[in-house]
Amino acid sequence: MQYLGEHLLPGRLGHFFALLSFAASFVAVIAYFKATQAKLPEEQNSWRRMGRTAFYIDVAAVFAVLFTILYIVSSRLFEYNFAWEHSSKALKFQYLLACVWEAQEGSFLLWNLWVCVLGLILIRKADKWESPVMTVMSFTQFCIATMIMGIYLFGNKIGLNPFILVRQTEFGMRAPIFSQPDYLSIPQMQDGQGLNALLQNYWMVIHPPVLFLGYSSTVVPFAYAIAGLWKRDFGGWTRAALPWTIFSACVLGTGIMMGSAWAYEALSFGGYWGWDPVENASLVPWLVMVAGLHTQVIYNATGHSLRSTYFFLITQFVLVLYSTFLTRSGILGDLSVHAFVDSGMNVQLASFVLVFLLPAYALFIARYKQIPHIVKEEATDSREFWMFIGSLILFLSAAYIIIFTSLPVINLVREKKVNTDDALFTYNRIEIFIAILIGIFTAFAQYLKYKGTGKGVLMKKLWLPTAVALVVSTLVSIFGGIHYDKYGAGFLAAIHLALFAAVYTVVANAEYIRVGLKGNLRAAGGSVAHIGFGLMLVGILISSSRKQVLSYNTAGVTFSNPDPKQDPLENLTLVKGVRTEMNKYWATYLGNDSLDERSQTRYFHIHFQDKQTADQFDLYPNMMKNTKGQEGGSPNPDKFHYWNRDIFTYISALPPDDNQDTAQFLPQALKLKDTAFYSKGYIILDSVVKDPNNDKYHFSPNDTALMASLTVVSRDSMRYKASPVIFIKDNQPHFLTDTVFAQDLALRFNKITTDQRIELGIKESSEMVPFIALKVLEFPQINILWIGTIIMITGFVMSLLWRRRQAKAKMSVR
Repeated sequence: MQYLGEHLLPGRLGHFFALLSFAASFVAVIAYFKATQAKLPEEQNSWRRMGRTAFYIDVAAVFAVLFTILYIVSSRLFEYNFAWEHSSKALKFQYLLACVWEAQEGSFLLWNLWVCVLGLILIRKADKWESPVMTVMSFTQFCIATMIMGIYLFGNKIGLNPFILVRQTEFGMRAPIFSQPDYLSIPQMQDGQGLNALLQNYWMVIHPPVLFLGYSSTVVPFAYAIAGLWKRDFGGWTRAALPWTIFSACVLGTGIMMGSAWAYEALSFGGYWGWDPVENASLVPWLVMVAGLHTQVIYNATGHSLRSTYFFLITQFVLVLYSTFLTRSGILGDLSVHAFVDSGMNVQLASFVLVFLLPAYALFIARYKQIPHIVKEEATDSREFWMFIGSLILFLSAAYIIIFTSLPVINLVREKKVNTDDALFTYNRIEIFIAILIGIFTAFAQYLKYKGTGKGVLMKKLWLPTAVALVVSTLVSIFGGIHYDKYGAGFLAAIHLALFAAVYTVVANAEYIRVGLKGNLRAAGGSVAHIGFGLMLVGILISSSRKQVLSYNTAGVTFSNPDPKQDPLENLTLVKGVRTEMNKYWATYLGNDSLDERSQTRYFHIHFQDKQTADQFDLYPNMMKNTKGQEGGSPNPDKFHYWNRDIFTYISALPPDDNQDTAQFLPQALKLKDTAFYSKGYIILDSVVKDPNNDKYHFSPNDTALMASLTVVSRDSMRYKASPVIFIKDNQPHFLTDTVFAQDLALRFNKITTDQRIELGIKESSEMVPFIALKVLEFPQINILWIGTIIMITGFVMSLLWRRRQAKAKMSVR
């Protein structure tokens, strides 16, 4: 059949470039492998040149695929399933990129793109390690390229094709509209389904690229470790790889915290970290990466912990791949708001893990005894000993998290299912003690010297920061209002101990910069990162333990059931215009407005007033209509920042839709001072005002507007004022209805009749009471967390620059 209006050339070009990427990466793997194995320099150079050429072609093809997808999406070519499923005409321009990585194939493309960029840098910088390292990098690209091929091999689908047409999908093959040659003229094909409402946030434009750069960068330390084992140059790679390890830890950590900021601003679980399986899947590789970073520093300084470094740097990349399997296989689809659904690629995803896991660990085990190892154990008063213990604790923490995150996988093969009643406490009860140990080790380890510290030296240097930290943390514990008793006195005691450890980290590392480094900030990257980590712990402990629900519903009155996952007592119903007591505030729901009808986003205006200080502020949480077939809408929170706390709110239930109110406006003509009756009383037309300008309406003499001033008198002699308006705009009449909610009454100024009477529209309906169910939280000292994050990332950057400066200095000496 000849279909009309389809633009087939972009898709054919895009698929060609996807296949070219696959072929070029395969050639690059072979060429670089041959270059690594070659004995003669001429042969090495020949294969290396071929590897570089193939890699360059691969890079060009990957970028061409990306640009083709962007063209399809931006041009709204809805005959393509990618554009139809992930974009729409209403989608704002800044979210065009976000709709690319909403798709599985788009996120794999983003991953591959970053591997391309990192590979280009390594070709220039890796020197003698180029061939073995680029073999691993190219093989990674080869595996990722299979994820966007979308071809069938012996009846099995290999990857997802981002250039498939809607009519070629399983849905399209069943839908009768695609039997018509002009199916693109059908209204259903004139627009796409749009971007998931949860992803229409500015963080989703910048968070995924940073996070995927972090994921992509983890392959570089892994590749160096494999190269060291492969070439039997067991320790020569560690200094060249150290800046890459720091870079990867920095970027992946930044991406994780960006995700926390997105969750805090755009999700409605009320916080920045909920031990969500997808959050855990990104955290676990980072913890193991940081462990490997510290053991790598140990080896470069003392010769200890090389075997541990290999294990950690191999494991962190394997965990990235395993996390990819968890989040993309559909196993976590019901447990996480940002996991992918099952796309039929589970076997391929599992193979992606195994093709790296099995050879990497097999090589590590085969070479294990050949890896240099100092038989003499580290002295217990040495820096390397406690750094290793800290690294081991980080690894054990990661192991615990990934085991419980993997329960859906474990339950697939167990007859007796393993479940947790309280997922948050499952993690918190262990991680609180991890935080205590890491905080204390981070505080004192830098005061120790490599290979041993003299007696009495440590206490002489540590007594002051220890005393200061003890005093500060004690004052915070006593006067900070930390009385978190949900899990008993034992857990509360652990919180206070963790608070001391966090403060100790900050104070001790700041003192180390002053005393140990003599104020040399260039060399203080590690200490600055530790200070940031300590501040993050302080912010987490205080904001989480003192988090308070302000919207606690003491009356138990609700108009609608909130989200069933929410505690109904933590959601307060606000009726429009009625000031309601909310803990230390008065809250008033003033109304709602749609910012953009096409985006189906409703903003709700909530006015807050502090009962003690009379400070006032307004918040505008919104509800975005889902476009992917889900029921209801996606709430997006809003918050007000004080210097010492955030007021955080989101909509947990909405008023009924307009179409649920079936009552009609009944017309009634009145002269001035005439009376119209309704079921609960009567209405008096007091006056008609031209171009009103008051607290409620603002019209100028150049406008054409009339307002009916009405008095509503109920049976119990209560009087209410109402003032509906009619005005002309663009030669069309517009109506501003006024409502007396206490009487279930809506009034509209319909028109002026030919006999100079005012025709009112009168509607009575019990469905008109506008309300929202609102959840409001207070996060004390949340800014400490974000400040700590920025400082920690800054410390990583400082450390990276310092290591590069040292490496250049050594090269110049040679």
